Amino acid sequence: MATIGVIGAGSWGTALAKLLAECEHDVTLWAHNPDVGRTINETHENATYLPGFELPSSVRATSELSDAVAGKDLLLSVSPSHCVREVMSAASAHVEGTPHIVSASKGVEHDTHLTMAGVLEQAMGKRHAARISALSGPSFAREVAARMPTAVTVAASTQDVSEDVQKIFNHTGYFRVYSSEDLVGVEIGGAVKNIIALAAGVADGLGFGSNTRAALITRGLAETSRLAVCLGANPMTLSGLAGMGDLVLTCTGDLSRNRTVGLRLGRGESLQNILDDMQMVAEGVKNTESVRALAAAEGVEMPITEQMYAMLYENKPPREVVTYMMTRGLKPELDRSAAEKP
Repeated sequence: MATIGVIGAGSWGTALAKLLAECEHDVTLWAHNPDVGRTINETHENATYLPGFELPSSVRATSELSDAVAGKDLLLSVSPSHCVREVMSAASAHVEGTPHIVSASKGVEHDTHLTMAGVLEQAMGKRHAARISALSGPSFAREVAARMPTAVTVAASTQDVSEDVQKIFNHTGYFRVYSSEDLVGVEIGGAVKNIIALAAGVADGLGFGSNTRAALITRGLAETSRLAVCLGANPMTLSGLAGMGDLVLTCTGDLSRNRTVGLRLGRGESLQNILDDMQMVAEGVKNTESVRALAAAEGVEMPITEQMYAMLYENKPPREVVTYMMTRGLKPELDRSAAEKP
């Protein structure tokens, strides 16, 4: 049995806390809102972010970071990506020893262009860098909480670390974790798929069909792969769970927050009204800006990301976005130079 601190009590953090408790680990769940933590302890349910699921008695909520962090074997970072640096910098003061630190947030930080593992390395300190990993793949929180069969990937800079984390999660019979040494590929796949899901939602909201969605998923994977390979990823990673798997789920599933935002934009609602109406974060909105900046810095062409930025931040009408995408200059489908990079 491991002692685990889950930092973030949104839907995904709560689902992972439930999962880890069902693996017979001792789990402390940190909630930014004290009322959320208090309700979890009193009712064994996160009625705010994951209603309808009873949490095991071995999940204990707290609003004190020191309580969630000190003396833990593993820390799971599940805050929204734009909050990770602030939250985990504060948490770092309470870390004892050298626990595994697992990122379950997906995104690229705007100012630094770092993935969440890079943010964690800076926030937690260099001595923890070797034990930082990222958990990613096709996984809706409610389906994990409902014990539906799910497969994801954990990636770290060394196989030993990813396998250590893999063993901690693989004890339920419904949640299978594969290991990887491609930390960059797994994280870029998880960050960019939310942007492509926005685009897929917009297309659905405009009334387009399966042809359009399939084209967006496929070309979205192409630009995700270009960026990931440029940053040193193995292109095969993007054909796996953290790439194609997560992309398909997020672009097609009704539980996808990012697809839902795109759907409502395509139907004519304003972005601000949509965000004001949402209780949980749609990571693709902020990450469109940060991934676009990263791609520009690296000289990587990402046309879907560019058009999502134009729609979200420059008020380009959704139908004009689709028209532009379909009338771009003709080119080969495969980029051989990207495919040949190590």
